[in-house]
Amino acid sequence: MRYAYGLTTALLLGGATATLVTGYPAGAQVAQNESSEMSKVVPRAGAPASFADLTEQLAPAVVNISTRQKVQVAGGGANPFAGTPFEGLFGGQGGGGGAPQTREAQSLGSGFIISADGYVVTNNHVITADGKGQVESITVTMPNGTEYPAKLIGKDAASDLAVLKIDAGKALPFVKFGDSSKARVGDWIIAIGNPFGLGGTVTSGIVSAVYRNTGSGAGAYDRYLQTDAAINRGNSGGPMFDMNGQVIGINNAIFSPTGGSVGIGFAIPAEIAAPLVQKLVKGEAIERGYLGVRIQPLNEDLADSLGIEHNKGEFIQAVEPDGAAAKSGMLAGDVVVKVAGKEVTRDQTLSFIVANTAPGSRIPIEVIRNGRRMTLNATVAKRPSEDELQQSFDPNSEQGDDAFNNPPTPQEQGAVEKSLGLSVTPLTSQIARQLGAADGTKGVVVVAVDPNSDAGQKGFSRGFIILEANGKPVTSQAELTAAVNAAKAEGRSAILLRVQPRGQPATFVPVRLR
Repeated sequence: MRYAYGLTTALLLGGATATLVTGYPAGAQVAQNESSEMSKVVPRAGAPASFADLTEQLAPAVVNISTRQKVQVAGGGANPFAGTPFEGLFGGQGGGGGAPQTREAQSLGSGFIISADGYVVTNNHVITADGKGQVESITVTMPNGTEYPAKLIGKDAASDLAVLKIDAGKALPFVKFGDSSKARVGDWIIAIGNPFGLGGTVTSGIVSAVYRNTGSGAGAYDRYLQTDAAINRGNSGGPMFDMNGQVIGINNAIFSPTGGSVGIGFAIPAEIAAPLVQKLVKGEAIERGYLGVRIQPLNEDLADSLGIEHNKGEFIQAVEPDGAAAKSGMLAGDVVVKVAGKEVTRDQTLSFIVANTAPGSRIPIEVIRNGRRMTLNATVAKRPSEDELQQSFDPNSEQGDDAFNNPPTPQEQGAVEKSLGLSVTPLTSQIARQLGAADGTKGVVVVAVDPNSDAGQKGFSRGFIILEANGKPVTSQAELTAAVNAAKAEGRSAILLRVQPRGQPATFVPVRLR
C-alpha cells in the first residue's frame, strides 16, 4: 500500500468500459457484474440494508496477489567468534561489517479479474520490487484458495497500473469497468481486497471527493476518487465497486499519519484506468503529451507577489531547453491559465491536460507574463521515460567548495533588510566560484537571514543567489531595494524572487513583505 504522509505536485480518457477480447466463444461468459441476477442484488437507492448479496456476486472475481523477491541487504551483525581461533569459520565479519547478502522477501496486494480467460488488473507497485530487489515469481490466489502462477503482461509506472495473466484451464469469474465520471460525492461504494494478507475483506463507505488532486507530485495521474471506506496495506490494486456492482476505481493509496486507515483513501478512477489497461493487454505503448516545464501550484503567496487572482493557473518554475514549451516561447515565471481552451485549475492541472493531449498536436497556451495575458502555440512532445525526466532539470554546474567565507557585507541597512529580512552583497567572480555558480551568473548573494522573516521561514540561507525580483534582474542591493519599493507602491504584499540555492537549479520563491 502506498502512503502519503505529506501531500503536496491522471490522464482522463474517454470510454470507461473495458471490453477485452478473450479466447472463449462470444456470449459464453458474462461478467459477475453484468448478469441478469444483478438486478436482484443491487441495493435500493439510499442507505442499503446490507451489502451481502452484492458482495457475494462480486467477490469471486477479486484475487490476492503475492510476489517472491530477491533483495540485497547489508551484511550481518557482529561475529560472536570475533577475536577467537574460530573467527571466520562461519562467514562472519568481525565488527559488524560484511558484504551485502541476498535474501528472499514477499509482498502482498490485491487485484481483480477482467476477462474469463484470466487477465488480472492490479497496481504496478504491488508487483514491482523496490531498490535492489528483483521479482522472481507472482502468484494469484483465488477466493477459494486455488493458486495460479501469473505472467506479467504489461505495466506502467506513471499510472501505477499493471496487467497479469493466469491460465486456469477454464472460464473464470470476472468483472468489468464502470463509468467513474458519473460518481458523485456521497455515493455508496464497497472495496474488496487483501489488507494485511486477510483475503476477501470487504469494507464500505462513500465517495468523499471526485477528482481529488492530492498534491503528491504524481503529475498527470494525481487525480483520484477519495473514499472513507477502510483501506489498508494490501488493499492496493483491489476494486472499488459502486452500488451497481461496477468497478469505478482501483484502490491505490491512503493518507495516514499512523500507517493504518484513518478514513482517507484514494482510488484510480475507472475512466483513467480502463483505456490504459486496454493498451497494456494489447501490448501497445502508452504515449503521453509533454511540454518540458517544471511547475508549481499558484498558491496565495505566489499570486500576491504577481498581483493576480488566486487559485487559477500554474506557475512555471523552469523551462527545459529545446523542449516544446521553450520552442513556443514560454519562459520561467509565466503563469499558465488556459491550455487548448481548457482552464487550468486544481482539479484540471496543466500536467493532466497536456498528458491527455496526443504527441504532435499543436495547441494554444494562454499565459500571464508581467501582468499581461498572451497566447503561445506549442507542438506537444512525447513524454520521456521516468529516468530521462529525472535528468531534465539537473543544475548545469557543480557545487563549489564550502569556502564561502567573509564575503563583503553591506555598509548600511535599508529596505531589503527591513522588508525581506535579508542582507545581500553583489555577486563577485570570486564568490561565484566559491558557490559553484556557472560562469556569467549575475545577482546578489544572501549573507545573512532573519530567521523570523518569511524568507527565513521558507528556507533562505547564506549563499543563496538572488537573480531576479519581480521579473527584473538584480545585480546590486540598490536594484533589489528598488524592486521592493516598486512592489509596495503597487500595493503588493509579496515580492517574487528568482533564487539559486547552492548546487541546485534556480527557482522562484514568493516572499512576503513586512
